Amino acid sequence: MVKASTELHQLDRSLVWSGFKQLAPISLFVIVFGAAFGLAAAQVGLSESTIMGMSTLVFAGASQFAVLDLWGAEMPLFTMMLTVFAINARHLLMGATLYPWLRQLPAPQRYGVMLTASDANWAMSMQAFNRGQPGLGVLLGGGLALWSFWIVGTWLGIHFGNAISDPASLGLDMVMGCFLLAMVVGGERNLRMLVIWSIAAIASLLAYWYLPENSHVVVGALAGGLAGMIRGGGKC
Repeated sequence: MVKASTELHQLDRSLVWSGFKQLAPISLFVIVFGAAFGLAAAQVGLSESTIMGMSTLVFAGASQFAVLDLWGAEMPLFTMMLTVFAINARHLLMGATLYPWLRQLPAPQRYGVMLTASDANWAMSMQAFNRGQPGLGVLLGGGLALWSFWIVGTWLGIHFGNAISDPASLGLDMVMGCFLLAMVVGGERNLRMLVIWSIAAIASLLAYWYLPENSHVVVGALAGGLAGMIRGGGKC
């Protein structure tokens, strides 16, 4: 496990605000997907309060879209729960990678910070830690930026969503993927990381082709995590 110095788990208002500003530019694109969700949810028949409550409390775009496919008069509750868990299972590994620093915080702060964890702010916080800089401010501040813009986008989608009914047609579905790819390219570069990312990518592609929908997210994350443990001698 990576040793966490006293300074690296530092968390204060200035660090949180700095993290917010760092993620604000990418968060602007989140508005578009929030709008797409707001529109899709309204078309399914959800009330405005239900839609806004879902985006505020759940804050998980892929899961929220998946739930819409299952929404109906007789909702398969267990299937819905299983789907949401499968799509978000990668957060278990995110929490594990952040544990060396999170464990030094009081429990309320620890879990409060993780409520805002998503792919983008997790990637940037890990980059900060790898550079020997505090990363929890990026995680919390960046998460608050993504969360707030997601809520704004959802509201816009409910009322003006027809203007952006299909973000993929504009190529906007590639924004987050390109951002995360940039995080990977700008991160640690060595044979170990190449092997880990290759295993994760291959496992995810195989799962995408041959396993049920959305399972590639879980399979890729688990394969990459296990490869990291093996190649790293059990280090996070």
